[in-house]
Amino acid sequence: MPKKLNTVKPTRRNTRGNTRENLRGNVRRNTRGNVRRNTRGNIRRNTRRLKDNNHWIKRIFNHKCYVTFLTGCYSYDWEYRQWKKTELGSCCCSRREQYFHMFLVISFFLSVILLFVWVETSNEYFNFDWVVYLGTGYWLFWSIFLLSLAAVMVAYSTLLLILGSLLLWERMELYLHTCHKILIMLIILLCSFLLTILTIFWKDKWLIAGLSLQVFAPFVHVTSITVMVILSWPLAMYMGRLEREVRKRRLKITRYEKERLKRCNIFTRLRALQLAAGLPFLLILLCLYAMPLGIYSPCIQEEEELGPKPVFFAHRGAPMVAPENTVMAFEKAVEQGAYGLETDVYLSFDHVPYLMHDYDLRRTTNIKEVLPEAAFRHPAFFTWDFLKTLNAGKWFIKPERKPFFNMGPISEADKKRASNQSIPQLVDLLKIAKKEKKVVIFDLFGPPPKHPLRNTFVREVVRVILDSEIEQHLIFWLPTHDREYVRYKAPGFQHVGRLLSIESLTKQNISIINVDYKRLFYNGLRDYKAANININLYIVNEPWLYSLAWCSRINSVTTDNIPLLSQLTHPQFFMTPKNYLFTWLFTDIVSAIIIISIFYFHWWREFKKEKLRESVSTTTVHD
Repeated sequence: MPKKLNTVKPTRRNTRGNTRENLRGNVRRNTRGNVRRNTRGNIRRNTRRLKDNNHWIKRIFNHKCYVTFLTGCYSYDWEYRQWKKTELGSCCCSRREQYFHMFLVISFFLSVILLFVWVETSNEYFNFDWVVYLGTGYWLFWSIFLLSLAAVMVAYSTLLLILGSLLLWERMELYLHTCHKILIMLIILLCSFLLTILTIFWKDKWLIAGLSLQVFAPFVHVTSITVMVILSWPLAMYMGRLEREVRKRRLKITRYEKERLKRCNIFTRLRALQLAAGLPFLLILLCLYAMPLGIYSPCIQEEEELGPKPVFFAHRGAPMVAPENTVMAFEKAVEQGAYGLETDVYLSFDHVPYLMHDYDLRRTTNIKEVLPEAAFRHPAFFTWDFLKTLNAGKWFIKPERKPFFNMGPISEADKKRASNQSIPQLVDLLKIAKKEKKVVIFDLFGPPPKHPLRNTFVREVVRVILDSEIEQHLIFWLPTHDREYVRYKAPGFQHVGRLLSIESLTKQNISIINVDYKRLFYNGLRDYKAANININLYIVNEPWLYSLAWCSRINSVTTDNIPLLSQLTHPQFFMTPKNYLFTWLFTDIVSAIIIISIFYFHWWREFKKEKLRESVSTTTVHD
C-alpha cells in the first residue's frame, strides 16, 4: 500500500489569519487604485473647470472693456458697472434723450449735404478764396478749411451714430453727454448757416452739384446699392433678434396664461420695430433699383457719337506754374499746348492797355511795399510809368500766397524767373500770339468816371491791336460796348457773344459764345448746338467737368489746369448704353440675391436656435 503523505490540517487560527491578510491586501490595493483614479479624475475635472473659467473670465472681461469703451465715448462714463439692460421692444432712453438723438441724425444729414456740395464745387475753390480775400484782405485756402471742417463734422456725427447704435444693440440706455449735445447743436447751426449763405450768395453751387450728378449718377447708383447690401447684414440680425424675442415671449405666454393680457402689448411694439426698420430699407432699395430709369447722363452714349476733344484757352496764362497775367505765364501756356490765350485788360491813366484782373493791385503786385496808401486805388488811375515799376511775380513764390492748393513744385529756375516778372502790356501778349499763331480772347474793363478814355476806351484798344499787325481772325472780340465800330474798323475779328437767345445771336451775326458752364447746361445747350453755335465754357479745371463738356460736344474750355486736362485721352465715366444696361441689371440682380440670402440665413439660424431651445425645454419637462 502506498505510504500516506503527512498533511497538516488547516486550523481555524490559520484560516482567520489568511483571511485577514487577504482583506488587508485587497483594501490596500483598492484604496491605492481609488486614490489614483480619484486623483486623476479630479485633476481632469479641475483642468476642464479652469479652462471653462478662463474662457468665461476672458469673455466677460472683453465685453466689460467693450461696454466701458462705448459708454465712455458716448456718455463720458469710463467706470464700469453692471448696466441694467432695457427690455427689448421698450423705450431705450428718456424723452429728452430721444430729442437729442433726433438732433444727432439731423446734424449728420446736414453735414453730409454740406460736404457733398462742397466736394462737388472743387472747381470753384479759387473763386471762393478770391472773394473771401477781397473781404478780409488775407489770402488763405478758405475753401480747403471749409472742406476739412465739413469732413470733421461728418466724421464726428457718424461716430456718435455708430456708438449709439452699438449701445442700442447691447440694450443699454442712451445718455448723450452734455458736451456732445452742445457740439451737435453747434453743427446744426453752423451747417444751416453755411447752407443758407450758399443758397443766397452762391446759388450756382447747387447747380454744380446737379451737374456732377449727371456724370456720377450711374456710379452713385452702384455705390448706393453696395451700401444697402452692407447694411442688410446688421438689419437682418436686428430683425432676427426681434423675431426671436417674439417667439420666446409667445412660448412663455402659452405656459403662463395668466400673463397673456399683461404682455400682449409687447408684441405690437416688437412688430412695429420690425416694420420701422424693414419698411424704409425696402422702399429705399426699390427706389435705387428703379433709379436708372430717371438718370440722364451725357457720358452714356455710343462711341461714334462722341465729339472731338475740346481745345484749351489758357486762363490768364498758366497760373499754376507762373504768376497770372505775366509774359512768363503766357509763354508757359504756349508750351503746354494752349489753343488760345485768355486775359483781362485795363487802360492806364495815360492810355496804355495792360493786363490785370483784380479791382486793385494788392494781390498780384508789391504795391503795399512801394505805395501802401494807394493799395486800394482803382488800377485805371495809375500811369504806365508807375505800373511798369511794380513787381508782379514775387508774391507767387511765397508759400503762403500760392493761388492753388493742388499746385505742383516749382523749379529754382522758374522761381527766379517768376520773381522778376512785371505787369505786361496788351502789346506783349499780342506779340506772343502773333508769333505762335494763338487765338486771343479778353475781358475789357471800362475805365471809371473821370478817366480820360471813359467813352473811347474800345477805340483805343482796337487801335493798339491793329497796330500790332496780328492776324485779325486770331482776335476773339468779347466786349459788347461799341461793337459796330469794331466791325467797321476790324472786320476780321471774330465776335463772341454771351448767353443770349439764338435770335439775338443771329441778329448780331455772332456764331461763338463764351459762357459760364453752370448756366449753359441749364439753359438750352441742345438748342445752341442745333444752331451750330460754337461754345466756349469757363472756368473748367476738374477732369469730371471737362469730361462732361467733352460728352456734350463743347468746342473749347477756358482752364487753369491744361497739364492735367490734356492728359485725358477719353472722357471719364464714359460708357455705352449697352454697358450701362448690363451694369444696371447685373448690380440689381446680384444685390437682390445677396440681400435675400442674408435675410434667409439669419431667419434659418434663428429657426434652428428656436427648435433647439424647444427640444431642450421639452426634454427638461419630461425629466
